[in-house]
Amino acid sequence: MALGNHSTIPEFLLLGLPTDHHAQALLFVLFLVIYLLTLSGNLLMILVIRASSLFHTPMYFFLSHLSFLDLCYSSVTVPRMLENLLSEKKTISVEDCLTQAFFVLDAGGTELCLLAAMAYDRYAAICYPLLYGQMMSDVLCMGLVWGSWGLAFLDAFINTLLAWNLDFCESQVISNFICEIPSLFPLSCSNSSINFAVLLCSALLHAFGTFLLVFFSYARIVSTILSISSTTGRSKAFSTCSSHLTAVTFFYGSGLLRYLMPTSGSPLEVVSSMQYSVITPLVNPLVYSLKNKEVKEALKNMVQKSLQHLK
Repeated sequence: MALGNHSTIPEFLLLGLPTDHHAQALLFVLFLVIYLLTLSGNLLMILVIRASSLFHTPMYFFLSHLSFLDLCYSSVTVPRMLENLLSEKKTISVEDCLTQAFFVLDAGGTELCLLAAMAYDRYAAICYPLLYGQMMSDVLCMGLVWGSWGLAFLDAFINTLLAWNLDFCESQVISNFICEIPSLFPLSCSNSSINFAVLLCSALLHAFGTFLLVFFSYARIVSTILSISSTTGRSKAFSTCSSHLTAVTFFYGSGLLRYLMPTSGSPLEVVSSMQYSVITPLVNPLVYSLKNKEVKEALKNMVQKSLQHLK
C-alpha cells in the first residue's frame, strides 16, 4: 500500500460533547478553569522540584518529568476542545485529527512508562534502602526517562503511520471530543484489521507490560511493609507510595478501559477519555503536593519569597 491518505472526506465532526449552547458555555468555562489549573499546578511542581536541592532525588526527578508530560498532554487535548465548544462547526481536518491522535497516544504511552519507572523507584527505596543510591543511579534514571519517551514515540508512530493509510469516505462523525486511534477504525471504508491487530498488540505489550512492572513492584513493597514491626514504620513506608498509587489508579483504569473496549460511541468512551487526558493531568500535581509535607512547605516558602519580592 502506498503511503498517504486517500480519503474523499476532508474533515471529521467531533460530537462527543453536548450541542446545547448553554451547556457548551458552561463546559467552556469549566474546562478553561481546569486547563489553567493544570498548567499552573504542573508548572509549580516543576519549579519547586528544580529550585530546591531537597528534591534532587530520583523520585522527584521522575515527578518533574511527569509534570512536564501532563502539561503536554493537557495542551494536546483541551485547547482543541475549547475551540470546538466556541465553534458552530465542530470539525477537525483528517490530517489534524491524525496528528492529535499521534500525540495523545505518544503522551499516554510515555506516562505509562514513567509510572512504571516510579513504581520501581519506590520498590528500590522501600525494599533495598541501603542500596537505593546504587540501584537508582543518575544514568539509570536518565535511561528510564528517555526510554519512556522513545518507546512511546515508536509505538505512536507505528500506529499513526498505519492509520494514515486508511481511507475515510463514509461516516465522518467521531462521538468524542478528541481524536484517538480506536475512534478512526469504524470510520474507515478500507480494511482496518491490521491496524486493530497492531494497536491491540502494542496495548498488550506496552500497557500490560508496564502494568506488570507496577504490580510486581508493589507486591514486593506490600510484602516488605507488612514485615515491618512498628505501626509507625509501616505507615511512613506506605505514605511514600500512596500518591503514586493514586496516580496509577486514575490513569491505568481509564486509559486501559478506553483503548481495549470496542468503539461504540457510548458516553463511557467520552468519560474514559476525559479522565485520562483531562482530569489526570489536573489531579497528579494536587495528589503529589497535598500528600507531601515537603512539597507543601517548599510551595509555601516559594509563595512567601515571591510576595516579599513584590513588596
